[in-house]
Amino acid sequence: MLEIIICIAAGYLFGCVSCGYIVGKLHHTDIRTLGSGNAGTTNVLRNFGAASAAVTFAGDLLKAVVPILLIRFAFDTQTDCYLLCLYCGLGVVLGHNYPFYLGFKGGKGIAVTSAVVMSAAHPVMIPIGLAIFLAAVILTRYVSVGSLLVAWYIPANTLVFHNQDADFIHMMIISLLFTAFAYFQHRENISRLIHGNENKLWKTKREKEVMGNEQG
Repeated sequence: MLEIIICIAAGYLFGCVSCGYIVGKLHHTDIRTLGSGNAGTTNVLRNFGAASAAVTFAGDLLKAVVPILLIRFAFDTQTDCYLLCLYCGLGVVLGHNYPFYLGFKGGKGIAVTSAVVMSAAHPVMIPIGLAIFLAAVILTRYVSVGSLLVAWYIPANTLVFHNQDADFIHMMIISLLFTAFAYFQHRENISRLIHGNENKLWKTKREKEVMGNEQG
């Protein structure tokens, strides 16, 4: 139990590093007062541009990967190492979404962050998880679709890479918790997707023309 607490606490501290908030402050603005009100990459992109979003995204990936690698190094010889990585990942996600020093109001990119956290337990899978996310976003132009799809990458990763000697049921429960939390965090996006008014990452020329005609 003490090891689990340590892993969650370590992950939470890393997760609390709000890269979107820091980038916003470099623009002399609290990113949470703009757009969706989240300190995530998508909101940074829409308000500060691609360069700032790239910095935010890279920072969020780094804060997810580093604590997992530290946990793997510290507990690599234990059969429940992957389970401890899951708990550390849970801490990262909680810190990312609820940083204590920002009034517990952080980002919402739980699917991307948690997928990378889980993939970091097996680094070779990181590019696959990112490829799934990017492909979904490029094909649909909805960031939320990529997030919701890649949320299932976590339990899938557990199915493939779990240690046969560890508690598989325990690991799957924690993995599915990430997926459920991702869908909860994106419940408003899901509603907008259903009703056809979710914001697209970019609009086609035709869509811009239609919008211009409607406004005219």
